[in-house]
Amino acid sequence: MSNNNTGVFTNIKWPRLFVGLQGVKLADAPKEVSAGITLAALMIPLNIGYAQVAGLPPVAGLYAAIIPLAIFALFTSSRHLVTSPDASMAGLVGAALVGFAVPGDPLRLQYALALALIIGVLFFIFWLFRLAYLANFLSRAVMAGFITGLGIEVFTNQVRKILAAPHSADPGMALAAAEQIKEAMASSVHTEGYFVELIGMFESIPHMNLWSVAIGVSAFLIVRLMKRYMPKIPGALVALVLLTSIVAFFDLSAKGVGVLGSMPSGPPTLSLPAIPLADYLRLLPGALAIVAILLCEGLLVVRSYSNKYDYKADGDQMLFAYGAANLAAGFTGSLVTGNSPSRSAAMDASGARSQLPSLVAAGTIAIVMMFFTDVLAFLPNAALAGIVANAVLSLIEVHELKELYRMRRSEFWIAIVCLVSVLALGPLRAVLVAFLMSTIDVIRRASRPSTSALLEAPDGSHFVYTDLATAVSPDGLAIYRFGAPLYFANASQFLDEVELMANQTSTPVRWFVLDAEAISDVDTTGAQVLRQAITLLAKHKITFAVSRADRSFRSWLEKYDLAELIELDHFYPTNRHAAAAFRKEKEKAGNAP
Repeated sequence: MSNNNTGVFTNIKWPRLFVGLQGVKLADAPKEVSAGITLAALMIPLNIGYAQVAGLPPVAGLYAAIIPLAIFALFTSSRHLVTSPDASMAGLVGAALVGFAVPGDPLRLQYALALALIIGVLFFIFWLFRLAYLANFLSRAVMAGFITGLGIEVFTNQVRKILAAPHSADPGMALAAAEQIKEAMASSVHTEGYFVELIGMFESIPHMNLWSVAIGVSAFLIVRLMKRYMPKIPGALVALVLLTSIVAFFDLSAKGVGVLGSMPSGPPTLSLPAIPLADYLRLLPGALAIVAILLCEGLLVVRSYSNKYDYKADGDQMLFAYGAANLAAGFTGSLVTGNSPSRSAAMDASGARSQLPSLVAAGTIAIVMMFFTDVLAFLPNAALAGIVANAVLSLIEVHELKELYRMRRSEFWIAIVCLVSVLALGPLRAVLVAFLMSTIDVIRRASRPSTSALLEAPDGSHFVYTDLATAVSPDGLAIYRFGAPLYFANASQFLDEVELMANQTSTPVRWFVLDAEAISDVDTTGAQVLRQAITLLAKHKITFAVSRADRSFRSWLEKYDLAELIELDHFYPTNRHAAAAFRKEKEKAGNAP
């Protein structure tokens, strides 16, 4: 007896190792290794900062740059995309963990690791069922608004950290007092989310720590200036080294400038998240939201690089790589890992053309974790916040919003709705709004497809588009082109426009030709409306004909018993053939006794 259960896996395209390392030659090794060391220098401060954005210990961000980074580099089909925690993803992780544990609670890390495991499993499911195409269902406008909203929220959070208000020698006390201010404001204005963060930030300005502000602003400016005038030097590393030295030399930690503090040394260890099994289901909605954003954002970046450098990147294998990297993150105490467009761009600018820099960076950071964690303990929190704030600016896509406003006003307003949703409702609810806006936009466009009437040019050489109200030739020929599949959302438009053309009083319609080239599908509602249209034309004694219909349209006509309503010789390969048949019949009728 045959075993049919194995058939599910027979068509699986298993991922290939080392695809991201293809094209590297021995002569390229020095440049690739140098780029990897630069990548490590970029990742150390940013990964620490993004771990703090998510409310997790700094070591979770650094661990994400070791085993998960190496796993992704081995499985990815992209030679350029760098996986790492990023601002948008860190903000989503923080939002997903709100109802489970507060920042500083050891349980928060356990829930973050469980979240990474769920994300990894979801990516594997998406890979198994070949769902990479789902990335096409969040439009440019939706992504621009959503990412910009996240960027604004994370930027505001970093400004609050730079302010380090209220002034206190104990950073922990300062953070607790700041949270008290936030809670007080929330209860007074009866709101929550970003706007409370914003109100709390303004309320804390009179209590800000000027030393912390100086450190944070200095870090921000150093990174900006280095990027402009010395782009090949990692400005974040320069800012950290310089400002950490200043804080240590002048003992600014005694004056309220918070420092990172001690971290465990050594490589990550394998462990399982210690949370109840029932809570995995509670984490699922947040995990789905994160997967959706990572999927859409990541595959867009992958496509841009593969098109730029003319190679094929398998989208489905990318899903496997994301899954493997996040499973590794969940088992090794790491923050969820995703896409890093900024670090990918940095590697591209450095001349890197493979995933070798990611492997070098993973090894470099592993060495740092084993031997240099004592140095990391002195990193000032304000400097880290300034570095993250600078990185987050790239997410605030003002130029993209201007482009949308100039090119298509409706998409601009979709982006604005998504942006405001992130700030007013929070990132997770905003993901639902983003999908809803995408769905509404798709249905809106599909429900109002491009339609036109065609008139034959005087010399008979071609057809010209014209208004539906004046679309009938002097001898009574009407050619109508419907530019989309016919289904429930646009069926009423189809019937209304057929009626409009059929009921013209200036020129009686004798033949009505449907140009069906774009009608590749017809649902039951569309079939019902098409039947109504044919019946309506018959009542007006108007001959119905079809031109440029493909095989699928004719099969739908047969399936819905509509073919019997159209004479067999009234199907034409082109509009010119239909017009010629109309003239021939007219001449035949004119010659009849």
